Amino acid sequence: MAKTDVKNPAPKAAAAKKTITKADVSVAEKLVELYRLQHIDSQVDRIKVQRGELPLEVQDLEDEVAGLQTRLTKLQEELGEVEGQVTDRQNMIKEAKAQIKKYEGQQAKVRNNREYDSLTKEIEFQNLEIQLAEKRIKEAKVVIDAKRAVVDTSSAKLDERQKDLEVKKKELDDIVAETEKEEKELQKQSDAASKRIEERLLSAYHRIRSNTRNGLAVVAVERGSCGGCFNSIPPQRQLDISSHKKVIVCEHCGRVLVDDYVVGRVKGE
Repeated sequence: MAKTDVKNPAPKAAAAKKTITKADVSVAEKLVELYRLQHIDSQVDRIKVQRGELPLEVQDLEDEVAGLQTRLTKLQEELGEVEGQVTDRQNMIKEAKAQIKKYEGQQAKVRNNREYDSLTKEIEFQNLEIQLAEKRIKEAKVVIDAKRAVVDTSSAKLDERQKDLEVKKKELDDIVAETEKEEKELQKQSDAASKRIEERLLSAYHRIRSNTRNGLAVVAVERGSCGGCFNSIPPQRQLDISSHKKVIVCEHCGRVLVDDYVVGRVKGE
């Protein structure tokens, strides 16, 4: 009796492996990933709070210093222009005096009264020019004194603000140096955690987070209340949260609510 060859085809399940997507993950796991991301981002926030208002203070001082430098440069340019006008008039006075000396020398050689009178008028005109120039120089010196006082005040204020800026920058640099390594590591963890969350939930998380003062988008239920706004949560809603059948948000503040199981999964790692 001939033997019959029995074919043993591979099971269909082995032939086609199912690809698990983010959407296939259970609600409980989605909540764990969301809370893990929140836990990491809250640590980053803590570092930023540690820096306090220093980054803003540094920025404000940098803007103020830049403004003072621009104003001081403009004042110095204006002062230079007025000082240039004084120099021009002083040179004009020298030229006028030279002209007067020349005309007086010519007067001694004139042959008639007509030439003498003409030279006299030229001398008078040059003297008037000298008087006007001296008046303008006097007025300009008053302006120069006033501008120099403003320049000195602005320069002193600029020096003061630059010193303040150096101090604040050093404070900020010291804090950044202390926390930079930790912040970079946390940011890597945050990026990795974000990749494990489906886009729709991640987008909602960032939206809620941006609308809260403390950056909390996912909070635990604490003593029957929302851990974000502290409003009471009805018992039935607490049961819905603990059942992990869907993502539940607070009716008052819109934050995602999680139970002790989710918190324990993240903090117990």
